Amino acid sequence: MNRTRRDRATLAAIVWAVLVSQVLLYPGVEDLVAVLGAGADAGIDAGMWFLVAEFAAFVVCAGLWGAASDALGRRVPLVVAGALGGAVGYLALVGVALADLPFWVALLVRVLGGAMTIGAFSLGITMLMDLTGGHGRNMGAAGLAIGLGAALGSVVGGRLTTLDPLAPVVGAAVLLFVVALAAATVREGAVESAASDPADDPVSESVDGSVGDDAAEPGMGDVLSGLGDRPELLVPYAFGFIDRLTAGFFALVGVYYFRDVFGLSAAGAGGVLALFFVPFAVLQYPFGTLSDRVGRFAPVVVGSVLYGFAIVGVGIAPSLVPAAAMMVVVGVFGALVAPATMALVTDVAAPEERGAAMGGFNVFGSLGFLTGFLVGGTAASTLGYLEAFLVVGAMEVGIALLALRAVRRLAPGGIARTSETAAEPTEGS
Repeated sequence: MNRTRRDRATLAAIVWAVLVSQVLLYPGVEDLVAVLGAGADAGIDAGMWFLVAEFAAFVVCAGLWGAASDALGRRVPLVVAGALGGAVGYLALVGVALADLPFWVALLVRVLGGAMTIGAFSLGITMLMDLTGGHGRNMGAAGLAIGLGAALGSVVGGRLTTLDPLAPVVGAAVLLFVVALAAATVREGAVESAASDPADDPVSESVDGSVGDDAAEPGMGDVLSGLGDRPELLVPYAFGFIDRLTAGFFALVGVYYFRDVFGLSAAGAGGVLALFFVPFAVLQYPFGTLSDRVGRFAPVVVGSVLYGFAIVGVGIAPSLVPAAAMMVVVGVFGALVAPATMALVTDVAAPEERGAAMGGFNVFGSLGFLTGFLVGGTAASTLGYLEAFLVVGAMEVGIALLALRAVRRLAPGGIARTSETAAEPTEGS
């Protein structure tokens, strides 16, 4: 295994493990909020605010971690600190339950824990994004890590909930402690060495991988300022926002939907979520590589339309089996869209701007997750599950139709073949 592949695998494993720890809580969130003080009859609103609390911290604190990496000049210590802080946050949730404290205390702990966890997650992705070897390939690796983490977390989290509602919380804490230990072994110069390895970079990209202003995870003010300088980034940002919104929707409403409508246990709901996450994970790498070869337009635009209709299909399915089958379809189309959208960011941004550009994408993505919880939870509780699926599916189709011309202008005939990836050999050949 050459150096770039080894670095890519290590960083992807860190991202994967953080996602597992996060998603462990999702299948049993209904049971968890009950033992954390919300009460057994709290409904979807309590679960919504429990998830919103963490992602609100993600949005606010992602830029702070990037600024800290600038000031320190290193990333690995911050990944370790973020993982350790996240682990402590999960253990604090166990303390809230054992001490029978009010639910608002649990929400406060979620905010603080999320503020720490986003450091490990965000900086891990940024380091992965800077590697050479093809933007679609690198973002496909990121998507593979995220999807596999979500898939495993949903299955294992559901099983752990059947043992005890707090078991997934303890499992998440243990996993983040392991992440901290693993992150401490990562070479600080991993990105620099990958960028300087001529065997892995035949076109000599001008990305040095150093931790500078361009590599920081920006705050919202920085993102908006960057959009003023390069407004075309708004196109992949908008797609990223909606795509993450749908993921947040399934993480909350999907769980409650399959449990309330079809009477599934937490383990059953986790298994159904995995039907989405497994193909979403497994297909991201090949679909990301495909977008390097055929361009971004078809995966982004056509994939988004199909993805939106598949989401609606889950909501209108008459019984569990077709609903579960549609979850697989949703995962396939989601995998087609996600890596191409992330790769479009690096296609549009200049080499010296890619760190900040991807940071902006992550900020919009976190806002999308947050909005997915709020829109999905509110629509499901006030209108009903079917209406919630219709709203979210229409949003996915709508962004594809509204941005069709913009995507075609940014990626005419396959932008990937006109960039550095055209000269790259197929990795692993």
